Amino acid sequence: MLPALAPAQAKAFKSGTDYLTLDTPALVEAPTGQIEVVEFFWYNCSHCNAFEPMFDTWAKNVPKDVVVRRIPVAFQANFEPQQRLYFVLEALGKVDEVHKKVFNAIHVEKQQLNTIEQITAWVEKQGIPKAKFTELFNSFSVATKARKATQLQNAYVVDGVPSEIGRAHV
Repeated sequence: MLPALAPAQAKAFKSGTDYLTLDTPALVEAPTGQIEVVEFFWYNCSHCNAFEPMFDTWAKNVPKDVVVRRIPVAFQANFEPQQRLYFVLEALGKVDEVHKKVFNAIHVEKQQLNTIEQITAWVEKQGIPKAKFTELFNSFSVATKARKATQLQNAYVVDGVPSEIGRAHV
């Protein structure tokens, strides 16, 4: 059976069909010699919700030369509160603890987490102090990360989620 795979593997990949060549290369944050894999997601996306457990398992078992980053998208301005939610969780060191719970709240419990008010009320129930969350949510650093996330999403021409991009930093 393995020889039957050889013709498929020998096929040359073609730009525009099998992959997209960027006009301007996007910045890679991984150190030289490392491979960076970026997962673009949106908490309200049902496909992202279904994919998250598989991606999380894979991400926790990557080789040492692979760096994984998650980037919340903002295809529209009203996506930004969820972008900022992710970056606040990151700043608090709570991604491992709360990230999956956000997906669950939206897709299983059918909670609306689209505005700062809805998100703040929900995170407070997760044991995150409202004042600390609000301070970080409105901080320059979180606003900057959200802006850079959207710039990266645009640089990679992400038009749907979940999307995974891998690139070596040479």
